[in-house]
Amino acid sequence: MARNKENASGITLLGNQGTSYDDHYTPDVLETFDNMHPDNEYLVTFDCPEFTALCPITGQPDFGHIIISYIPRQRMVESKSLKLYLFSFRNQGDFHEDCVNVIMKDLVKLMDPKYLEVTGYFNPRGGIAIVPFANYADDEHQEIARQRLLANFNNHK
Repeated sequence: MARNKENASGITLLGNQGTSYDDHYTPDVLETFDNMHPDNEYLVTFDCPEFTALCPITGQPDFGHIIISYIPRQRMVESKSLKLYLFSFRNQGDFHEDCVNVIMKDLVKLMDPKYLEVTGYFNPRGGIAIVPFANYADDEHQEIARQRLLANFNNHK
């Protein structure tokens, strides 16, 4: 089955030359499209190496690398809308842990995936790098969630 305008009707940003780049948290910019392969269980990963937000106390910029992976159900996030959504954190004052959890919760609400995880690799400030990890799983994928959380403990010893 090929993708066409009918089964991509909710996508308004991709190919739009008049795109607005909001620099304050804007979850409403996120768009989805139909998963054409809901009978397959597969993984989608977004690698976002240019994430920025502001320290909520000092106002100084924080730079990070966000990795989002998910197992889709019926809806999938459109990548340009995800880029604009992540860009909208640019002037948002949140701690690293908050950013990762907000991203995870927004994407779960948007797509209702089977499984989703967000990892943030933030550049060191004051000699300390912070690597928050948050994940979500439906009832069938709880074991994956537990294993991935434990694996992240082991990766950062």
